[in-house]
Amino acid sequence: MMLAALASSLEGLFADDGLRPRQKVAAIIFSVTLLVVVVELVRRRKLREEYSVLWIVTAIGLLLLAWQYRLLTVFQQLFGIVEPQFALFFGALLFLVLIALQFSVRLSKLTYRNKFLTQRVALLHQEIEELRSRIEPDSASDPREEEP
Repeated sequence: MMLAALASSLEGLFADDGLRPRQKVAAIIFSVTLLVVVVELVRRRKLREEYSVLWIVTAIGLLLLAWQYRLLTVFQQLFGIVEPQFALFFGALLFLVLIALQFSVRLSKLTYRNKFLTQRVALLHQEIEELRSRIEPDSASDPREEEP
């Protein structure tokens, strides 16, 4: 009796909406696993929060698409895509573009920061040399440059 109730509830969950039950279960397991892995990586400080946002949104989006296949058809119609499979590929392409954009922004910030730090180190090195020349006027040159 309980098994029949479970089977009927699973049939309702996996109603024919475009995905086969096995595909739906695999997609849900993949989405939940991705979400858990991302949260665990953030918790262990192996993935920064700023990068995790896009991954979490992607995992939730995949979960919603697996749970409600009709969302994929809405996405498909919204962009005028002929087949649902092409809508998935378009979504994957969009995701990759967003990841590339996120890394480009981060790389630009790191480039500016690296340039600033290099300039700061050069200024500090110049200050050290000036102080050294005031303290020891005879040894104004860098001792590493002297030949033995």
